[in-house]
Amino acid sequence: MNPYILAILLFGLGLGTTITFASSHWLLAWMGLEMNTLAIMPLMAQHHHPRAIEATTKYFLTQAAAAATLLFASVTNAWLTGQWEIQQITHPLPSTMITLALALKIGLAPLHAWLPEVLQGLDLTTGLILSTWQKLAPFALILQIQPSSSTLLIILGLASALIGGWGGLNQTQLRKILAYSSIAHLGWMILVLQFSPSLTLLTLLTYFIMTFSTFLVFKLNKATNINTLATSWTKAPTLTALAPLILLSLGGLPPLTGFMPKWLILQELTKQGLAPTATLAALSALLSLYFYLRLSYAMSLTISPNNLTGTTPWRFSSTQLTYPLATSTAMTICLLPLTPAISALLNP
Repeated sequence: MNPYILAILLFGLGLGTTITFASSHWLLAWMGLEMNTLAIMPLMAQHHHPRAIEATTKYFLTQAAAAATLLFASVTNAWLTGQWEIQQITHPLPSTMITLALALKIGLAPLHAWLPEVLQGLDLTTGLILSTWQKLAPFALILQIQPSSSTLLIILGLASALIGGWGGLNQTQLRKILAYSSIAHLGWMILVLQFSPSLTLLTLLTYFIMTFSTFLVFKLNKATNINTLATSWTKAPTLTALAPLILLSLGGLPPLTGFMPKWLILQELTKQGLAPTATLAALSALLSLYFYLRLSYAMSLTISPNNLTGTTPWRFSSTQLTYPLATSTAMTICLLPLTPAISALLNP
């Protein structure tokens, strides 16, 4: 892609998200979300492959449906209450519609079916943008409206955590596994949103760091399925030794960074008298942990001649920068000791 066009598209992505962040009016927020969608679509379709075009079409249809629902709900709210302020959503009908529209935008279960299919059709770089940056603007709106229906949020959160765990179990394609991982993590964030918005932001930030590391590891190995991953130890042995730690951090095992948000969320849910919900969420994390362990096993415990059946691809030396990967990997593995300081910041 022409670097000037790429720069314009990335600027459009940034501008769309910034407009949504800065807006207090529903029309402006909707406009920012639309700019976001339109800016990422050429990036998704740039390879001119039938899978990429299919993924782009699916993404466009779901995002257009979500944006239309959002616009309809905000007009309904203006009709019922007479104002367009984002933080003044008082009526339960527009509040519920907006929550569901934003859930469709970010891929929360049961409105998640598009996400694995779309991510599977993209290359790893665009997939990373879709899994991280594209979640920011809808999350900003969800945090601002503070949905009135707490039951809806708990149902969305639990369903996402469970379906994100179940869905990834029988997958062999890494991008689909990462899509289900994304659904499960979003479920955890939505569960605790109404009780501690700052904790939701912390979980979103740690999810970004861990997902960034995972995508960069797969990109360095040019891996798109488990079999390719099994032969990665010949190319980057040190990274192959660290990759299971990154994956287990995504799964939420102590003493890695990914344990911190899960620990604090379970603690917060228990404080709010939702012990059964916390138990179900913790059990759903076990489902996710299974497929992270499966990837770790394929990557580092199947060294030749016991490796999975797969042809070794021709390997060229990678041109990828290693500083971002080194930084994000260190953060993915080592941030758990900062938990007391972060807790103090969350609860001043």
